[in-house]
Order: sequence, then structure tokens, then C-alpha cells
Amino acid sequence: MTRLEASPSPYATVMDDSQLTGEPIVLAGKGPFGGDLEVEEPLVTGGKTWADVDRDICMHTEQFPTKRWWIAFSVAFTVFLVGAFAMVMLFYSGMGILGINHPVGWGSFIINFVFWIGIGHAGTLISAVLFLFRQRWRTGINRAAEAMTLFAVACAGIFPIIHLGRAWFAYWLVPYPNARGPLWVNFNSPLAWDIFAISTYGLVSLTFWYVGLLPDLATVRDRATHPWRKAIYNAMSFGWTGSSRAWRHYESAYMILAAFATPLVFSVHTIVSFDFATSILPGWHTTIFPPYFVIGAIFSGFAMVITLMTFMRGYFGMKNYITTNHMEAMAKVLMLTGMLVGFAYSTEFFMAWYSGSEWEGFIFKNRAFGPYGWAYFIMFTCNAIVPQLFWFKKMRRNTWSLFVVSILVNVGMWFERYVIVVTSLHRDFLPSSWGMYALTRWDYAILLGSFGLFFTLFLLFVRVLPVIAISEVKGVMDPKVARSAPTDAPTNARAAAQAGAARA
Repeated sequence: MTRLEASPSPYATVMDDSQLTGEPIVLAGKGPFGGDLEVEEPLVTGGKTWADVDRDICMHTEQFPTKRWWIAFSVAFTVFLVGAFAMVMLFYSGMGILGINHPVGWGSFIINFVFWIGIGHAGTLISAVLFLFRQRWRTGINRAAEAMTLFAVACAGIFPIIHLGRAWFAYWLVPYPNARGPLWVNFNSPLAWDIFAISTYGLVSLTFWYVGLLPDLATVRDRATHPWRKAIYNAMSFGWTGSSRAWRHYESAYMILAAFATPLVFSVHTIVSFDFATSILPGWHTTIFPPYFVIGAIFSGFAMVITLMTFMRGYFGMKNYITTNHMEAMAKVLMLTGMLVGFAYSTEFFMAWYSGSEWEGFIFKNRAFGPYGWAYFIMFTCNAIVPQLFWFKKMRRNTWSLFVVSILVNVGMWFERYVIVVTSLHRDFLPSSWGMYALTRWDYAILLGSFGLFFTLFLLFVRVLPVIAISEVKGVMDPKVARSAPTDAPTNARAAAQAGAARA
């Protein structure tokens, strides 16, 4: 802990990101009964004022894109075009150009669908669940995490449609009064469940995200100088006035939407797990899949949030708003969910042995030691072993270790879905129907194209909308610092205490 021996000044919370330790500041003799008083480190560093917050966050939507942004956007958009070309070839040539075969009828499309739906879970968790539990550290990262949710759901929604083989008939999955006679949605089909899960999750997440944007859109509107720009943001903010009545209704609506969105964190990926758990296939037919999929989704989602927050801290200079303490908190969640995922892997093997079923026993031995053992090794190493590095505080607070671990975790989570889909299908009940599965260049192209779409959308988002929740960040700042900081304000807590003692 940082121990201050002098009385605190109004600027005792003026600290730089590099001075944060992740432990509370101890004010000696300032407790209610003469003891020490512990004060949490600031969530916004650098002695920022409220005007600084507006300027720092809005400037990325106001200035012309930099050369580095154009390079990043060009790379992402080019990768997206590669995937789009592969999908056009798929529609032209048919499913035969892919790696799916007998008996592996579910291939990369289902793997990618489950992967992207999982990525989208961290945004709703950070926004809704942590909001209901009053976790103030969410304010620096919730806006980008919510946007990440929408873009991940958009990527996920592509794959069940193209998995149909005839994507132009995808509207048949929507139940509505029609002229097709008795032809309706087959509610026994997992594809139909996926459509309902994606549409519900996407609609609620979009509403929750947009409602949270309203005050910040008004801030961008008020700073706009061009009349067209002002008119567009005024329309997007629905004429937000910032009155007491507007804020009262806004906070009520935000609370209701948060309460409504929280069950979706657990229900959507539970429904996705039913794609597998309701079958009778060994390796899929298990009751652990719903909680296992939910924990895995939060795990992979937080890994992607760490990746994006590392990018935002470095490229957009947001270290004062996304501090090392924010990153450490996410690393702790990643470590916890990583241990739960590792526990689920162990539980699967235990239940395969405890059940006494030779089919279950074989499928899990085949996963770890069969022809796809290399994929299981990558999965287990990246998901269960690598996150254990975060037991060490230096690793949790090191930018490069956070970035590398987050990338490895998402690699491992993609291979987890690969292992679940492929190893359970390629060797089923009949040895005569066994076969091998391998991705083709078109599978890889469509996978890369989904990443291109995701990062293209994210880069466009940071150019036109506030990437950090301005109003929420202001709410967790020290008012004494945020109103107006003097030019000679101390830059760290110890200097602030010394200045306070000198004035006393």
C-alpha cells in the first residue's frame, strides 16, 4: 500500500498511470477513530478535468483519421474482402469446396459460430452484470465492450446462414404467416434455436448499447461546429437536453435494460450448447455443457476485451481512462474463468470414467490421444495453463503479457470448439463410418474474413462514436480534481500529501 504520513490535499488522487500499484492508498491518522484511512486509487489518472474528458474522448471523432488508422483499416478491410470473395465462391460452387464430409457434417461454420457468439458475451457481462453489482471499474471499458458484442454477434450470425447451404432461403428460419402452406420452422432444429438466440441477444444488446450512448452523443453534438455534423448527432441523441428529468428517466431505463440483459449472458450460450447437448452423440450428450459453454464464452470474451483495450491504450492514448488497474481486474476475471474452464475439462474426463460407458470413455481418450490430440493439446495449454501466469502480479500489470495471453486464450478457445465438433463426429458408434476432417483454403478464408469484418466495424466505430462512456467516467472522478486542476497540481499522491502538510 502507498502510505501517506501527512494530511491529504484535495489533489491526493492526482496520480499517473505508471504510479498505480493496484493497492489502496493509506492516509495515516485520518480514519474515523484516529486510525488509518484507506482510499482507493483513482479510476481516472493524470489529474483530468471534466473538460479534459470531453476533449480527449471526442477528439478521435472530430479529427481527420491518422495514417496509422488508415493502415489498420486497409488491412482489416482487405482481409474482410478475402472472406467475402470466399463466400461468393461458396454460393457459386456449392458446399463441396469446403472440408465438411461424412461423418463430419458440422465443420468450420459451426465452430466459428460458437466462437463468435462466445466473444460477444463479455460486453453484456461488463455492461449489465457489473453495473448491477456496482463495479465502478467497468466505466472505462464498457462502451468498447458493448460495441464488441454487437460486432461479434454480426460475425456469428453469418455462419448459421451460410451453413444452410442455400443462404438465399435463410428467411425460412423466421416464423411468420406465409403462403408456403404447411411449411413452417422446424422447432426441433438447433439452427432454429440459434436464429432466435442471435436475434434476441443482438436486439437487446443493441438497445442497451444505444441507450447508454445518448448522453455522449449529445456531448459530441454540443462540441460540433459543422451544421450537418451537429444535426446528425442531434438526431442520433434524440434531442437529449441533460435535464434532471431526462437523467432520471435515463437511469431508470438503463437499470431496467441491465436487469433484462443479465439473463441473456447465461441463456444465450446455454441455448447454443443445446445444439450439442440434446444429441445422443458421445462427447456431446452431457449436462455440463450449458455452464461449461457460458464460462467459456465469458473467458474468450474477456480475452478479446483485453486485446482491444491494449490496442486502445497504446494507439488512442487512453491510458488515463483505461488504467493498469482496469487491465489487472480483467486479468483476474480471465484467470478465474480459465480455472473454471480447466475444471470443466477435468470433469468431462472424470464423468467419462465414472459413467462406465465405453462410448464416452473412448471418445475422450480419442480427443486427447487420437489423431486430433494436437488440437486438444493446444486447447488445454492455452486455456487451462497459460492463464495461470496471472497468479503473478507483475504479469497481470504488464501490457505485453496481457496482450500475448489474451491472443493465446482466443486461439485456445477456437480450438476448443474445433475439438468439440470434430473429435465427436469423426469417430462415432460405427468404425466403418469413421473419417478425417481438414479445413480447406476456403474455410480459412471465411474465418479470416470474419476477423476482417470484426476489426473493420470496430475501427469505424472508434472513428464516429465516443469509444469510452464520457458520462460514466465523469461519475467516478474526484469532483475536487475534475472541476478544475491548478497548473501546479502535484503529479503524485506523496507530493500531494507534502503540499497539504506545507499549507497546514
